[in-house]
Amino acid sequence: MGTTRILIVDDHPLFREALKQAVSGGIPQSSVTLAGSLDQATAILDKDDDFDLILLDLRMPGVQGLSGLIYLRAQYPNVPVAIITAADDHGLVQKALNLNASGFIPKTSGIETIVAAVSAVLKGDIWVPEGYAQSSSADKEGEDIARRIATLTAQQIRVLMMLKEGLLNKQIAYELNVSEATIKAHVSAILQKLNVSSRTQAVIAANRIDGIAAAEH
Repeated sequence: MGTTRILIVDDHPLFREALKQAVSGGIPQSSVTLAGSLDQATAILDKDDDFDLILLDLRMPGVQGLSGLIYLRAQYPNVPVAIITAADDHGLVQKALNLNASGFIPKTSGIETIVAAVSAVLKGDIWVPEGYAQSSSADKEGEDIARRIATLTAQQIRVLMMLKEGLLNKQIAYELNVSEATIKAHVSAILQKLNVSSRTQAVIAANRIDGIAAAEH
């Protein structure tokens, strides 16, 4: 049996190290890599994406809510992503699952629970907190938006995240080192996929996905 490779993405050094110790101690033959931001994580994954699991915090500098999950699932579709977060809202759990998260682990869980959750996800299961039940009265519109956002390409998601930051096409083109015409094409595709008619509506739609997590730590 080979080494189980896990990438922890969290901006809190103490929690990051504690989680590494818990996972390393509880998962046999595991190798844990740490990243303090989404940018650090993508730099690691761009060089080598042969990981068995990513454990992702939801709120870090430059990433609010589920944007990070959406981006990682689009950019590295073969690597499962489980959320590990201080937020435990049932609506947020459902949105994460709609965006193809492999698990949702509250940071308040004990070490044994976290290790059990990680083990379950590594076996291919979807892990959710005890007592969670999928609600038929969930936010249907929010779920629809989540599914639409999940159809965006990785580059389109990057553009959408920059639109949320208020950047203009010219600024986004500079950041991504592409032409302004390319960004315009991406924006048009985003509007079509999200079924909205303006950049503002696209940002509102994206904020509906992320907003529920805004109160986290």
